[in-house]
Amino acid sequence: MANATLKKIAQVLDISVSTVSRALKNHPDISASTKQKVMELAETLEYEPNAVAVNLRSKNTKVFGVMIPSITNNFYDSFVNAVEEEVKKAGYSLMILQSGDDPAIEIENLKIYRQNRVSGVFVCLSKETTNIDAFHKMKEANIPLVFFDKVPDNDAYDRVCLADKEAAEMAAEALLQKKKKNILAVFGNTQLSITKRRLDAFKKIMQQNTSVDVAYEFAGKSEEAESIAQRYFQLKKMPDAVFCMSDEILVGVMKCIQRLHINVPAQTGIIALSDGYFPGIYYPEITYVETSGYRLGKLACERMMECLKGKEETTELFVSSRFAEGGSL
Repeated sequence: MANATLKKIAQVLDISVSTVSRALKNHPDISASTKQKVMELAETLEYEPNAVAVNLRSKNTKVFGVMIPSITNNFYDSFVNAVEEEVKKAGYSLMILQSGDDPAIEIENLKIYRQNRVSGVFVCLSKETTNIDAFHKMKEANIPLVFFDKVPDNDAYDRVCLADKEAAEMAAEALLQKKKKNILAVFGNTQLSITKRRLDAFKKIMQQNTSVDVAYEFAGKSEEAESIAQRYFQLKKMPDAVFCMSDEILVGVMKCIQRLHINVPAQTGIIALSDGYFPGIYYPEITYVETSGYRLGKLACERMMECLKGKEETTELFVSSRFAEGGSL
């Protein structure tokens, strides 16, 4: 233990523990010869300062919190990897907690972060969160918050988002270019700002072409997306294309399509908004508009570091999208 080592150094050199402590901190009141003796003995005894105590004294734990719905989600995994790469450069580490899309667990996680005096928190809201009062306590405790992906409709907070409007527009335009006429568009939870932005942008493009018939459905989980696809592909007039708002929806839709042995793209086309991993596991590969968790993590880190430097004015930042041609459309 660090304290035990300090006492040992003090006993061997016959000086006080406070003198040892000040020597290790290169205090000007301690002579050069004493500092040298203390440093040499500390190295021999492999002394390491108590990082927790040092951080608590400086009110900087050098730890960031990251709260995500699930660590098993590839998008969030990419986000965490990017954040970890960046914060390590500045000497920080991460405390990753999962909400399981449960607002009650979300509140408990915030309490854990406050108790551990984290330097800041990256938050992806749960799908069920409608009240963000618990997050006000973090601001009151002067703990910076950067919301990402699923963010509150509140400009009092820093928000780092994907270019949802741009991504949805690109997907809608691709469907029109392929002359699809009977489209099933599956979106996520209607309460989320990410869904609202993507839905509004997609509809705006589709409404420019009155000859296209679009059925809008909503799925909170992949199982719901699978069930919706099952219902539509049993109709006499099957969809000639399906738009999937997320990877989770894509997985559900593709499970149904594979089970029903529907040929892609001959019988129906598929396009998704995706981080890029899931489109590559299917054959043919799914055409998608990239919504990169990795690049989102980089941008979120950039904003967090600005917050720590005192840039208090909140902002909303966006990561641009990229069209990736597969063979499914």
